[in-house]
Amino acid sequence: MSYTALYRKYRSQSFDEIVGQKHIITSLTNQIKNNQVGHAYLFTGTRGTGKTSIAKIFAKAINCPHSHNGNPCNKCEICKSITSGSNVDILEIDAASNNRVDEIRELREKVKYPPVTCKYKVYIIDEVHMLTDSAFNALLKTLEEPPAYVVFILATTEVQKLPATILSRCLRFDFKLLTDEELEKHLKYVFEDSGIKYEKEALTLLAKLGNGSVRDTLSIADMCVAYSNKNVTYSSVIEAVGMTDRQTLKIISECLLAGDQGRLLSAINEVACAGKNLTQLAKDLVGYIRDILIVKTCKDYKDILKLSSDNISDLEALSKIATSEKLIEILTKLSSLDNDFRYSTSPRNLLEITLVSLCNFEMTELNDLKMQVKLLEKKIK
Repeated sequence: MSYTALYRKYRSQSFDEIVGQKHIITSLTNQIKNNQVGHAYLFTGTRGTGKTSIAKIFAKAINCPHSHNGNPCNKCEICKSITSGSNVDILEIDAASNNRVDEIRELREKVKYPPVTCKYKVYIIDEVHMLTDSAFNALLKTLEEPPAYVVFILATTEVQKLPATILSRCLRFDFKLLTDEELEKHLKYVFEDSGIKYEKEALTLLAKLGNGSVRDTLSIADMCVAYSNKNVTYSSVIEAVGMTDRQTLKIISECLLAGDQGRLLSAINEVACAGKNLTQLAKDLVGYIRDILIVKTCKDYKDILKLSSDNISDLEALSKIATSEKLIEILTKLSSLDNDFRYSTSPRNLLEITLVSLCNFEMTELNDLKMQVKLLEKKIK
């Protein structure tokens, strides 16, 4: 049997299995229990937050004859056929490839026919913002007054592109990015269920790399599992995704804060010779400097960062030789590099120039003050 990716293998099949989104699950299950199912829903949010998964679960729940507390049983023929994608009454449409007015007109004709095996005929239109203006107009009337047995679920990552006429006809649910704690807990369950060994620090790092998306987190985890041969360690995650290790980031940060330009350029050269991506180095450095700033300014920094005692000690030592102003200046300059890298013919030169100039932050600040004083003196004269 072919291998199934983790994000597909662990796709939620009931509301109880959904990670996060409690505000949406509560609303939908209450509607099902009270028999108040609407005719049009809009699910909007960042990719990988559960829009399509919840849409399919909702389609099962409103059609399942044995649903309990708003959850589908996942054992009856209707639930099984919807899960497998073979149920003719549940139609999933990709608006990115079916965005023309003719296809929406065809949908309007099919809406007239009642469901074959289910109580409701459900249309899940993914990436609905990709529809053309004429397609939206064709959908409008059907969306406003569909037959009693039809439910529309529109999913989109770019809700601002939808016409106000469509928005006003839907019950809108905004999907939130998941917290690192929620993703870490889900990863722990997935790894333990799959018999994958792991380090707690590796889970914490993978959760951060997921940026609030379950799918992205599991996709990155899948790559790391393959790389580490089912023994996911912190160092294996660093190597698999091409990140810079914390020891190198510590050295570069130390050079930045101490103004040691020579050692700084040597450290960057070592990273480049190791074949690492220097644009990724800039991103990793932003994260590390941010950690120093958190240690510098927050009392509960250990709870926020959730790092090992050795890593915390390194950050504490660096925070003592840094000022908040310099840390903020470094973060500001490095964060703006992401856009500059796209148009630069030499990312290495751009990074080195930026970091060397940041070494002289205090001197630059002093020169700026001297210039302002001279300008004021001229105005006074």
